Amino acid sequence: QVQLVESGGGLVQAGGSLRLSCAASGRTFSTLSMGWFRQAPGKEREFVASIGYIGTRYYADSVKGRFTASRDNAKNTLYLQMNSLKPEDTAVYYCAASSRTGGLLTKSDAYETWGQGIQVAVSS
Repeated sequence: QVQLVESGGGLVQAGGSLRLSCAASGRTFSTLSMGWFRQAPGKEREFVASIGYIGTRYYADSVKGRFTASRDNAKNTLYLQMNSLKPEDTAVYYCAASSRTGGLLTKSDAYETWGQGIQVAVSS
């Protein structure tokens, strides 16, 4: 039922910033918990950040202090502000939605719906 469309990726130099957006449709966005994951070449998909429907946030240690997840319920949109980007941030980034309460939002299997993924590349 939920559909997710990501935008905002691209190529940026180390130290730069990008803001990813994830637009949700198909149901009430405000009731969803949302997450960001990424998958680098040759690596497993890993948790990046999440924001629950009440606003509780979690971040991977690797991005704390640099990335900020936020949501605009009026626009049905999830954001990931990425600052001080590093080459190791290069990955395909995915947004995901969960209507389940009490799940572990750092885990992929907590999410029911995924976006198509969007490339972020950080050059040295």
